[in-house]
Amino acid sequence: MRVIEPHIHMIARTTADYERMAMMHTVACCEPAFWAGYDRTSPAAFYDYFTHLTTFEPRRAAQYLIQHYAWICINPKEAENVEFSKEVISFIPEFLDKPNVLGVGEIGLNRNTKNEMAVFEMQVELALERGQLIWIHTPHLDDKLRGTRMMLDYLEGHGGIDPERVCFDHAEEHTIGPIRDAGFWAAMTIYPVTKNSPSRVVDALEVFGVDRMLVDASGDWGPSDPATLHQALFEMRRRGHDEATVEAVFYDNPCRFLGQCPKFKPRPRTG
Repeated sequence: MRVIEPHIHMIARTTADYERMAMMHTVACCEPAFWAGYDRTSPAAFYDYFTHLTTFEPRRAAQYLIQHYAWICINPKEAENVEFSKEVISFIPEFLDKPNVLGVGEIGLNRNTKNEMAVFEMQVELALERGQLIWIHTPHLDDKLRGTRMMLDYLEGHGGIDPERVCFDHAEEHTIGPIRDAGFWAAMTIYPVTKNSPSRVVDALEVFGVDRMLVDASGDWGPSDPATLHQALFEMRRRGHDEATVEAVFYDNPCRFLGQCPKFKPRPRTG
């Protein structure tokens, strides 16, 4: 079966990871803009990063027949300085027009501060002005539920938001319900330190169902592995889930959410 990786930071991975992903039938991957392992010292550093995501990574992925897509934003971890963030946001529209860019993301909250929320709101407005999909980063560990509720309250009170065009990532058992009850997509991230394990992801799918649910590996600078996505896939099979359900989670659902952007080429098997 074909697999789509909805969220992975390939700038932090070796070319050998692309080869492994291809051999595990990954046909497309999506890379949201995020932290570089250090706080960037100038807006120009973000410009160079966005250039990398829209030029070099698509070429590197194509060597292994993988379609590489990107999301552009200033990430919440570096969004405390509002004036700095405004400078970065000023040139984001240039990159939203690139052929592999799906929308604005991963925007959101890190420490749930007033400044982070202001930058989040600015980027939501930019996405709406430009008709873009939105990919949201929810905070880690103890602050996750509070930060998720802060963003849900803002989006639900906005009036111009189509929940079908917004995905909240890093969702866990205590945030999946509120996200989906509000009509948004929820993505669960497999990551060995601050997020889900493959078995936890499958547990959640069994509790909440597969409607408007995505799974990603997020591989980045920390201890992580693109293969964890496929470990979750195998865990679903091991528990006896039928192939139609497995393919819905790891291929059809990403196609349905990401395919709302006409640049995204893969299409679901049915409907």
